[in-house]
Amino acid sequence: MTSNVKCSHIIRYFPGLLFAVPLVLSAGETQTYTDPDTGLLSWQVREPGFSMQLLQLLPDYVRATYMARGLPPDLVETVAGYCVFGTIITNDSQHRLSYRVADWRYITSDGKAHRLKTKTQWVSEWKERGVAFRWSILPDDQTFEPGDWSQGFTTIALPPGSTFDLVYSWRYQGETREGKLEGLRCAPAALPDS
Repeated sequence: MTSNVKCSHIIRYFPGLLFAVPLVLSAGETQTYTDPDTGLLSWQVREPGFSMQLLQLLPDYVRATYMARGLPPDLVETVAGYCVFGTIITNDSQHRLSYRVADWRYITSDGKAHRLKTKTQWVSEWKERGVAFRWSILPDDQTFEPGDWSQGFTTIALPPGSTFDLVYSWRYQGETREGKLEGLRCAPAALPDS
């Protein structure tokens, strides 16, 4: 079930911190929110034991984040050229769970599945350029104890405004489970003038 709710206080993005709103969704339910001040979208999904929030990030926000950390301008532009989401993953269960970004895929409008670029891939590229920076990208894989959570950027090799579906998976109580978020949209290149 998907619904659009205008609520600017649902999710706020602050430099270095994603503030997560407690989920009140039933298992398998997805909510889409629109920030009335910016028009940016966010999605929340809750699965058995696993919840995820995705928040559209403007390319200029991504640029500012990396420029403030002193990354070379061409590397900043490379990341800003991706579709970037602020992502929060939470273990809502009483059991251990894990995920691997390398197992996730995004499906473009032509029906083709593509791999997401992982933190390990980004860090390797940066290291080759002499940049020792590891912060910001969602960890490749993690195992969570009950109540644990993680945050970071998820990067999709698509231009601003593109739509796609995200197929994600997690391991919970000895089983690999899979979910799908349909109709995700990359942030626009910029906000319209007010």
